[in-house]
Amino acid sequence: MIHDKCAVFGTFSPPEDVARLIFFALFALQHRGQESSGIVVSNGRDLKRHAAIGLVSQVFDEESLSRLSGFSGIGHNRYSTTGTNSSVNAQPIVVSGPEGKIALAHNGNIVNAVQLRQELLEKGFKFSATTDSEVIANLILSTPGHNWVERVASATRRLIGAYSLTLLTTDRLIAVRDPNGVRPLCLGYIGLSPVVASESCALDHIGARFERELEPGELLAFGADGVTRLHIGEGQRHAFCAFEYIYLARPDSTLENRLVYDSRQDMGAQLWREYPVDADLVLGIPDSAIPAAIGFADASGIPYCEGLLKNRYIGRTFIAPDQRLRDLGVQLKFNPLSGTIAGKRLVVLDDSIVRGTTTPHVVALLRAAGAREVHLRICAPPLIHPCFLGVDIPTESELIAARYSVAEIQKHVQADSLGYISLEGLQKALQRPCSSLCTACFTGQYPVPVQMGLGKLALETAP
Repeated sequence: MIHDKCAVFGTFSPPEDVARLIFFALFALQHRGQESSGIVVSNGRDLKRHAAIGLVSQVFDEESLSRLSGFSGIGHNRYSTTGTNSSVNAQPIVVSGPEGKIALAHNGNIVNAVQLRQELLEKGFKFSATTDSEVIANLILSTPGHNWVERVASATRRLIGAYSLTLLTTDRLIAVRDPNGVRPLCLGYIGLSPVVASESCALDHIGARFERELEPGELLAFGADGVTRLHIGEGQRHAFCAFEYIYLARPDSTLENRLVYDSRQDMGAQLWREYPVDADLVLGIPDSAIPAAIGFADASGIPYCEGLLKNRYIGRTFIAPDQRLRDLGVQLKFNPLSGTIAGKRLVVLDDSIVRGTTTPHVVALLRAAGAREVHLRICAPPLIHPCFLGVDIPTESELIAARYSVAEIQKHVQADSLGYISLEGLQKALQRPCSSLCTACFTGQYPVPVQMGLGKLALETAP
């Protein structure tokens, strides 16, 4: 399973009380991070924070939201790609300097965080967490400027990597997207009040109208005196993460002016063109591969069916299964419709194969339910390189496609055939050249210099 790092959100809405609005926006963005959640609000005098380990619905209740009275705020859902899953690493974080407090929520990964942290330690800064987000916040404190906007702009120019940020001072909401535009960030409005979010689906849920996506390298600052717009720099190239389309984003979000659902349908249609097969039914592994399965079915004329039903609450609980239930593996998460698939030749769409540990169990589950043949079609090209820019794609030694051929993987997962979408086919499905995408996990060509071997716990062991 692949995880994105986080979701970020922010709004500036005097004289509204914004905590409940942020809560519902985070609820819509829960898919982007399920380890911890938090909100920071400003009442014009101070910043108030509530954050903890857990889902949005577990972290917040009426009492906690009532204590977060303010007219502006930011929120965050976390999945860790730098630092462990602990309460000290929950976001948004708040840091204090001589000029006051600033809060920060971050989606992405900073490649030069270890070096920046060492520099800040030598300047006397203290660290209580083990995330690159705390490094960014303290870098802002250490950066000279006439105001917070200038400090944020100057500090972010020193960051190497991927970042979409929402920041909050007592009188400003600030949003920044990195110069390569790796991670998503969009702008909308409720009336005249701005909102920024990782995905447009959050705007839909709170009744905001989508305005546009922030440009790579764009900084927006909102205050009572209006909007300030700055450009923090040019990236080597536009490098939007291809996995946002394949898996990470919700299908009802618009990314780079295209509905994710449409892109996934086109991936399925492209897979039919690249790997046609005689079959009776097409099904998708819930939930991300369902649009691709529909696209494959439409292109091929093979009927689509919901052959697997997903228990959407597995993995979203703190109650661990006992050993007997743990041994059931994917049976806790998926249940096949035996009466539908028994005796049938199946085409099964999935978003990706990462370690190759779950896919064999899914194939076995379908065969146990009576499937006569199982043909796998994968919406991502083979994953052969780790991600250093905000997606939890593991080391090369853990990636099955980095160690085995497609034929060997097919044998390992016990499928009757296996087809990965080609890089050229992905480009066609997304209707954009790969030169405008980050496809480093497929090609090893990163849009920024990376430190190979830099793991998610690098700041745990840093001095």
